[in-house]
Amino acid sequence: MASPASIKKHPVHPMLVGLPIGLWVFAVVCDVMRAASGNNLWQTVAIYCIAAGIVGALVAAVPGLIDYFSIDEAAMKRIANLHLAVNLGAVAIFASNLWLRFRLPAESYLPLGMSVVGVLAIAIGGWLGGEMVYVKGMAVEAVEKLAKKVEKSSGRRAA
Repeated sequence: MASPASIKKHPVHPMLVGLPIGLWVFAVVCDVMRAASGNNLWQTVAIYCIAAGIVGALVAAVPGLIDYFSIDEAAMKRIANLHLAVNLGAVAIFASNLWLRFRLPAESYLPLGMSVVGVLAIAIGGWLGGEMVYVKGMAVEAVEKLAKKVEKSSGRRAA
């Protein structure tokens, strides 16, 4: 089942989710570095990473929602509902984390804990997304169908 949110059959949503994932994971690294070194510059970098990750996640959610509304299979919809809920929960965790960073003392470890929980949430959400694509075949053309396209376009048959 091809997704309507694609550019020449290349899904847009999976291409965009890498940015917030990388930013949020790096925010955890920055929090650990701040805790280890006591240098609050790491806190500032983490704040920017979390904020940019939130924006990136919201941008990635647009084609994700387009994909979501194209699902008509019940089992796939259940996984998609859980994927959506977990990832929205992760965005809420990081938004709360960002807000608390401006209200707590710089020495607080709560933001680090929230970042770790948020990264665990996006790992679960990513696993659910992988389940939809790699196990259930969401937005993936069948191998046989692709092989026939290649055969027709080359004008030769494979041996």
